[in-house]
Amino acid sequence: MGTSQSREDRISESDTESDSDYYEEEDEDQYDDAKKQGSSSVSGTRPSDSSSSSSGPTDSSSLDIEQKLKALKLKYPSSSSVTPKMKNAVKLYRHIGGNTPKAKWIVSDKMTSYKFVKTSSANGEDIGDYDDCEESGEGGESFWFLGVGTKVKARVSTDMQLKMFGDQRRVDFVSNGVWALKFLTDEDYRKFVTRFQDYLFENVYNIRASEENRVKVYGKDFIGWANPEAADDSMWEDAEAPPEEEETQGKRNTDLTEEFEEVANGGVQSLTLGALDNSFLVNDYGVQVYRNMERGIHGKGVCVRFDSGNSKFGSGSSQTTPNKALLMRAETNMMLMSPAKQGKPNSTGVKQLDIESGKIVTEWKFEKDGTEITMRDITNDTKGSQLDPSESTFLGLDDNRLCQWDMRDRRGIVQNIDSPILEWTQGHQFSRGTNFQCFATTGDGSIVVGSLDGKIRLYSKTSMRMAKTAFPGLGSPITHVDVSYDGKWILGTTDTYLVLICTLFTDKNGLTKTGFSGRMGNKIPAPRLLKLTPLDSHLAGKDNKFHGGHFSWVSFTSHIITVFLRFLIVYKTKSHCLCCVLFAGN
Repeated sequence: MGTSQSREDRISESDTESDSDYYEEEDEDQYDDAKKQGSSSVSGTRPSDSSSSSSGPTDSSSLDIEQKLKALKLKYPSSSSVTPKMKNAVKLYRHIGGNTPKAKWIVSDKMTSYKFVKTSSANGEDIGDYDDCEESGEGGESFWFLGVGTKVKARVSTDMQLKMFGDQRRVDFVSNGVWALKFLTDEDYRKFVTRFQDYLFENVYNIRASEENRVKVYGKDFIGWANPEAADDSMWEDAEAPPEEEETQGKRNTDLTEEFEEVANGGVQSLTLGALDNSFLVNDYGVQVYRNMERGIHGKGVCVRFDSGNSKFGSGSSQTTPNKALLMRAETNMMLMSPAKQGKPNSTGVKQLDIESGKIVTEWKFEKDGTEITMRDITNDTKGSQLDPSESTFLGLDDNRLCQWDMRDRRGIVQNIDSPILEWTQGHQFSRGTNFQCFATTGDGSIVVGSLDGKIRLYSKTSMRMAKTAFPGLGSPITHVDVSYDGKWILGTTDTYLVLICTLFTDKNGLTKTGFSGRMGNKIPAPRLLKLTPLDSHLAGKDNKFHGGHFSWVSFTSHIITVFLRFLIVYKTKSHCLCCVLFAGN
């Protein structure tokens, strides 16, 4: 998959003759065919003309030919390009060959048209019955669909992984295959992109894409979030990596591919990056150990297995497989949290794993005021507290709770006690509706929280009650969140894309702050959306999702690492794109 992008960035000229060339060739062919038909007709009515052709036609026969040609209403080609009178005209391409050496773009339709239709049909089967921009008028919930000729019917959503190439007047997307649309003019291209974004907004929020409604959804301070693709590059200068020679860059990408090609043996649950020698990937069978390297991580071939012989996890079923891992005590211990019920992420406790021995040393329970409660996520008190060998506290998050847990018993340090109770030291029970999903901490203990509605909230280290800044959602739930050590960068993970946020702003006194220490107001740069290319997304298979995007420890300087189904992905800050998709599974 890592080699696919060079094939996707540009459709070669051998596949893409210019639109004007195509139309002129088509018209000339039509003209020649018609001329032959006219000659044949004349020949059939005046057979004697053929015998005298050498001496030229008579005036009468010439007039006869001219009248018949006019009757055919031919369109003669002009010196300038001929623009078709087809509404929403596009050229349609399809990618074939997957990631094999024979992979290429082919012309699916030299000329066709697209349309957007709003229908309640589940898969848009009836969009052929309606015209562009028409609504079916049927009862029930309805959504906008994109139709291209008779070959493409796709609901307008982030699942399409639409990617724009403005310099080529082209968009690529996924819909039971990988497709590309090439537009005839810049105006046609911009019109399509604007309409797609408007209909995507309407499908997500179920309201029209007007300026007024965008303000209602995002807030007046975040109106720039309505179009994150138009982010100002100047806001991201600190994120740029040092320039590298092309030859060196290519070699590093190759090295990364080789380093990541390690078998994961099972579905990935979480990725935990260490600051010392190792990082850890939790899958259905155990904990895979990776060695931290300058340019990423490399499999060590070591796995702590979850089985009845070596741990208390049982058979490794879906009910006992951990979905969250947290490093503690100088990264010699790991807290593993497993769902209490199948299909639910919430847990009633955690298990403490000694990494060196591979054994569970203690199982802890979550309890408050004598009542058992659940947690959805856990994280360290600060970004660096996992390096503290005496660390005994960590943070917990549930749908409407944010709190701190203490592993020490009131009577002393807990050691090998059956199901000890974690001590609730501080926290807050929020009113229902926050729908917290995940969280992370900075180096000073400030907290970033991601929610089901896509919102990302920033809490200072001094309060768990009131968020200093609340970034609006972009329509998809945040399933994982990470933050750089200095709090300048936030990375939110959704199923189909990553959200990269810069928290820096200048206050009224001219001081540079982060959103954790002050309210950003309207000085908020638009986020960056990091997505797979449509081709890579399609090659990964159905039901693929991003899992746990992380900054490389400890700051946003070189790489972002995330998991996509059975693949590990490396994001290079220099190019602001997911440039390497590297195998980490079967």
